[in-house]
Amino acid sequence: MAPRASAPPISVLVVDDHRAVAEAIRDALAGDKAFAATAAWSGEEALGIVERDWPDVVLMDVTMPGMGGLEATRRISELAPGVKVIMLSAHDDDLVRARAIEAGALGYLSKISPMGDLVEAVRRATRGDPLVPQEEVDRLHRRLHRRRSQDSTERQRAERLSLREIEILQLMADGIAPPEIAARLHISQHTLRTHVQNILTKLGVHSKVDAIVVAIRHGKVSAAT
Repeated sequence: MAPRASAPPISVLVVDDHRAVAEAIRDALAGDKAFAATAAWSGEEALGIVERDWPDVVLMDVTMPGMGGLEATRRISELAPGVKVIMLSAHDDDLVRARAIEAGALGYLSKISPMGDLVEAVRRATRGDPLVPQEEVDRLHRRLHRRRSQDSTERQRAERLSLREIEILQLMADGIAPPEIAARLHISQHTLRTHVQNILTKLGVHSKVDAIVVAIRHGKVSAAT
């Protein structure tokens, strides 16, 4: 009887803008004959490798300069739907997880996960096994929907701000003290307090810090540099 042919190695592309991280994961996988691992340092480079080589699994960092991991995952899902993407993140954040699943990732792992967990996730992804239970996927989708509804409501509220209120918010975001804001705008401090109260009411928040955060989030003011 002829000897049974061994299965080809699982090809894995590790994507992380921190070379030391990418190389450490790549080298750890490459030390196992069951894997053939390569690395890329950006989302753009990863797309080129996927288009050329079609790896079995991509381990994708979430946060990278230029094209981030979420956008790269979305494009890989469109370009090469058979390629499985597992998102790697340094943050334990439901919204990041939800956006990863929405972008087409099969699952996600913390960057500090033991190597054995990562290897097992790669093997399961290759087999097509789900990495995230359906009830967790549903929960994340609901969480993302709530956040988008909140963002939409905040955006509508932010659009109600007057030019004077936006001007005051920008000065607040720049760290200018109320007496100086009043002096710069040639208004009394009482009038300034009235403007601030109107801002809080329009944005549906309870503090000046929250008002600044909402205004920055929706592009009404710029964060202090």
